Amino acid sequence: MRREHNYRFILLLLLITLPLSVLGQVQSETEESTAPERVDVAQVAEDSQIRDRLTRILTATEWFENPQVEVNDGVVFLNGLTDTDDNKRWAGDLARNTQDVTAVVNRIEVLDPDIWDYEPAFTGLQELWRNIMSAVPFLIFGIVVLIIFWVISTLVARGARAYLRNRKMNDLLQNIVARGVAIAVFILGVYIVFHVADLTNVALTILGGTGLLGIVLGIAFRDITENFLASIFLSVQNPFRAGDLVEINDNTGFIQRLTIRATLIMTLDGNHLQIPNSTVYKSTILNYTSNPNQRMRFVIGIGYDTSVTFAQELAAKVFEEHPAVLNEPEPWVLVDELASSTINMKFFFWVDGSRHNVLKVRSSVMRLIKNTYLTEGISMPDDARERVYLQGTTIQHQKESAASDQKKTANAPAAEDSKLITKAEGQLKSNDEEILEQARLSRSPEEGEDLLKPRE
Repeated sequence: MRREHNYRFILLLLLITLPLSVLGQVQSETEESTAPERVDVAQVAEDSQIRDRLTRILTATEWFENPQVEVNDGVVFLNGLTDTDDNKRWAGDLARNTQDVTAVVNRIEVLDPDIWDYEPAFTGLQELWRNIMSAVPFLIFGIVVLIIFWVISTLVARGARAYLRNRKMNDLLQNIVARGVAIAVFILGVYIVFHVADLTNVALTILGGTGLLGIVLGIAFRDITENFLASIFLSVQNPFRAGDLVEINDNTGFIQRLTIRATLIMTLDGNHLQIPNSTVYKSTILNYTSNPNQRMRFVIGIGYDTSVTFAQELAAKVFEEHPAVLNEPEPWVLVDELASSTINMKFFFWVDGSRHNVLKVRSSVMRLIKNTYLTEGISMPDDARERVYLQGTTIQHQKESAASDQKKTANAPAAEDSKLITKAEGQLKSNDEEILEQARLSRSPEEGEDLLKPRE
């Protein structure tokens, strides 16, 4: 009995002299909701020791109202009131990790919060204010970094424009390259700000989302993007300049403007025509102004009874005497076809389109050759014809009648036809300036920056 009494005395002394640091550690960790470590009471803890130990700990936390602990054969019964489920769970874990506890019955009740309790709201506002105040230094740092990189990007853009201007690059490409470099520099500054804030993954996600958004927008606005890229290629390659006479997609006119969307031309009828840049870039472009000399052609049929060489000499003389026909390259008069009733002669000659109207010169030359042939007795019969009578089928060739008509026509006066310029044809000079003047006086239906170089 004395030995047993000594044993109990030693256990009680151990309970009294436990380090207060254990209690202080529990009090310092009241903000955490993680499960406590195992609490040892003695080598063999009795129910009363477990009860007293758990009661002191629950009371020290100040999380519970009227905490009560009952222990029966190692089974712990917890009673009391608390504010949150986390506190109730923590008390159960504490009892479960206590030495020699076999089971835990957690009867602690969680109090319903008062609907008029504004403490959580005030706590949230205080937390928000602390976060805002703690973010102010970083906010100032980020603004300063972005301003610095904005200035750097502006200077880089100006330097890129100056460099490209010295290389005689067009304005559109200068702006695109300069803005692209400036945006890249500014994005570098944004990345540095995110990196300092330890938000590198967020920055990469934003950049990736921006790239994906660009792909989606490129697909959605495919035609707009295609026209924009075509305007860049057209302004770089310069297939035409402002004022050039061109034929694009079977449309002939004078180039007026080139914007990022369309190419504007003034047709020969005085109408404005807008052609999408993508269509212009993919179409065959015939530029009449790039080489002012243009070759014209036409066909005249002469009779088989006529000397071909004589007809060629007469036409060559007309070409030689005509002031609008160029001697170099030399004109050609060739046999093109041996038709059923005529020998078709094909005439080629060159005209300076910058000085003369090629259609007027062609009309004048055809009229003079026709008059010369009739005057010199060269027959120009029409094709063979036939007649069908109701009394029966009779085929009558009209070659002889056509020849007689040609002789009668040859004897007719041809004073008007021998003139170089007639009143109906007007002056042979080019009327390009008149059409261009109309274009300058008219309202341009296509607004935007003109990407074309002026005509020299």
